[in-house]
Amino acid sequence: MAQTFFLKTFGCQQNVADSERIESLYRSRGFSRAEVLEEADILVLNTCVIRDKAEERVYGMVRSLTQRLGKKTPHIVITGCLVGAAAREPSGKMMKRLVSRLPDAEFLPMEEVGFEHLPVRAKGRMASIVISNGCNNYCAFCIVPFSRGKERSRPFEEIFDETKKAVADGYEEVVLLGQNVNSYGADFLQEKIKGGESYTLPDGKKVKPIMVKHLNRHRIPTLFPYLLESIAGIPGLKKITFISSNPWDFSDELIDVMAKYENIDRVLHLPVQSGSNEVLKRMNRWYTREEYLDLIDRIRTKIPVITFTTDIIVGFPGETRAQFEESLDIVKRVGFMKTFIAWYSPRPGTSATKGMTDDIPIEEKQRRFHELDALAYKGKIKNSFIEPII
Repeated sequence: MAQTFFLKTFGCQQNVADSERIESLYRSRGFSRAEVLEEADILVLNTCVIRDKAEERVYGMVRSLTQRLGKKTPHIVITGCLVGAAAREPSGKMMKRLVSRLPDAEFLPMEEVGFEHLPVRAKGRMASIVISNGCNNYCAFCIVPFSRGKERSRPFEEIFDETKKAVADGYEEVVLLGQNVNSYGADFLQEKIKGGESYTLPDGKKVKPIMVKHLNRHRIPTLFPYLLESIAGIPGLKKITFISSNPWDFSDELIDVMAKYENIDRVLHLPVQSGSNEVLKRMNRWYTREEYLDLIDRIRTKIPVITFTTDIIVGFPGETRAQFEESLDIVKRVGFMKTFIAWYSPRPGTSATKGMTDDIPIEEKQRRFHELDALAYKGKIKNSFIEPII
């Protein structure tokens, strides 16, 4: 009789997409999926670590399960961002904590779950397509570069073929996923820049990569507008969504592609994180509030029917009341359809943890959270959306 596994996913939509490949991996090893946890020989936990509560949920679930099932507890496999972050955290403290709190668990790095394992998707209208993994931005609050490593783009043709197959299999909508989705292909272009070469797209068109200096940083060109346009042209594909975008990499070329194809979603997730230039600088976000608002205006000019969702962190180290009020102001100015709000929590390895003091009391963070939440949803119904990838 074949052994069985039960898969539990924590966190964002990219973790959900990763779990589709994890399921494929276990099926290739001869396992079948258990309908209920109690019938499983193996419990695979695909973890999130974006905030401290996400990590604690994993420990809490394992503790509760062990207390409830005792010797009948299935073998536990931990994978996902918690394992990645622990492996890359320089001091080793996170890995020691992970091993000490889950001494009987097996740890599966996501690097061992390759893209050769085609995703096992649930039936429905929408398919998730991962186009890149990792991030190079190193925002001061974010653990993603440590949990997932440097940004690595998947081959253009591979993404196109997977999307085309999903449509052929009956999926009418796709979500293109990446920690910084609109910087897709920047790693490919950087290699071409070094050699002074052009990048050749699958259709033969050549892209000449040119780096532009802005605010003491070099803006690296990306291939995302070309990828999005090629996917938007697939017959039978009714809707394309992409998350999450960094305002820094949102080019005019991308806006033009979105305006050209009506099957590209008119709800755009565009994280601002703060309305204060001083806080944005400390966060290592590569744009100003003025540039963000100008980007909103440029998108609305080309696509008048578009609406926006966003992420905002309150209580970031050093955030004054006046700086918080600038976040209130940007919510008023833009009129986001939905605002994902979080109060700041230190994450291991990030520059905010290393070089800043978490000096905003939790009570004040909560007050700011509720004040911003009340403003963001004044007169609105809180609808459910895909959890963003920060």
